[in-house]
Amino acid sequence: MTRPLDGITVISLEHAIAAPFCTRQLADLGARVIKVERPGAGDFARAYDQRVNGEASHFVWVNRSKESLTLDLKQPAALEILMELISSADVLVQNLAPGAAARMGLGSDTLQAKYPSLIVCDISGYGEDGPYRDKKAYDLLIQSEAGFLSITGTPDDPCKSGISIADIAAGMYAYTSILAALLQRGKTGKGSHIDVSMLEALGEWMGFPMYYAYQGATQPPRSAASHATIFPYGPFPVGDGGTVMLGLQNEREWRAFCGHVLAQPDLAENPSFDCNARRNENRQALRAIIVETFKTLSTQQVQERLDAAQIANARMNDMAGLWNHVQLQARQRWREVESPAGVIPALLPPGRHSAFEYRMDPIPAVGEHSEAILRSLGRTDADIEALRAAGAI
Repeated sequence: MTRPLDGITVISLEHAIAAPFCTRQLADLGARVIKVERPGAGDFARAYDQRVNGEASHFVWVNRSKESLTLDLKQPAALEILMELISSADVLVQNLAPGAAARMGLGSDTLQAKYPSLIVCDISGYGEDGPYRDKKAYDLLIQSEAGFLSITGTPDDPCKSGISIADIAAGMYAYTSILAALLQRGKTGKGSHIDVSMLEALGEWMGFPMYYAYQGATQPPRSAASHATIFPYGPFPVGDGGTVMLGLQNEREWRAFCGHVLAQPDLAENPSFDCNARRNENRQALRAIIVETFKTLSTQQVQERLDAAQIANARMNDMAGLWNHVQLQARQRWREVESPAGVIPALLPPGRHSAFEYRMDPIPAVGEHSEAILRSLGRTDADIEALRAAGAI
């Protein structure tokens, strides 16, 4: 089966999440991704935990379908190997420390002067210029700089995202930017340089609260798991100990909610709650009414009432519930992939295509493909042993 990126070769100097997430998605579409790792330990994300049969949860998520090549890029022989690979590659991705790639002669200007069709994607915390250019950046720090923490959490305490949202945002924009660059190269024959900043990626996702606070207006308050400006929209406890998330979007739904879910149709005309702005102002009083009704019902009963009234709702699920979600099972979204720890389950990427199936190949061990890649470059067994003895691979 032909995939969209069959025949595309990606070299990635990557670690942690942003770049690996980007390149795994390129691999999903058929690209050959050669992941360059440090000899020995490899990508430091391999050691974050041992939750997946001894492998790290972050690592198995973002590194399937790749080849692992170990290179000590401080050694000239290793750097020479990397340059040979880049000479025939389509894409180079890197998220090394600020300035590290340029110091090794891997800056975009240098590379594209030699290889005009090469696409170079640099992922960093703050971008290649500006006063923050050389500042170290980790996911939580970018969440803070981008204002995410100022709108997330409770009124008393800011709260970070439970996932690496800044890394994921940067990885997504790197991925889509590379796809765009490949399309552009198909028209012009020329490669390009992509400069992806974690701050700018998460800043884009902060568009709603930024505009809500336009020209110095008050920004959305931290409102825990409830919507900051629409009510009722958030979690509500139920009599069986569960939690139901529900959201109202308009006045028609408000009237249906009062009549069919709360069995209090007259509440819809209460002047304290007769439009969203007043419901938001008086959310504590309205919340007490909702909780009083829900405490006599089970989660299933509440959801049945909400569904009958065509009110959007969901259970407050956990990881066990997600692993066993009936919708994912019904849509056959689970596959199995090989890993150094054996076979593990993996979700298919979002988006079901009629023209092709995603690539779901093994997660590599550190340096698993080093010898095969070096032989493809013409290195002999003696050459490989010498490189290994010198610690270059």
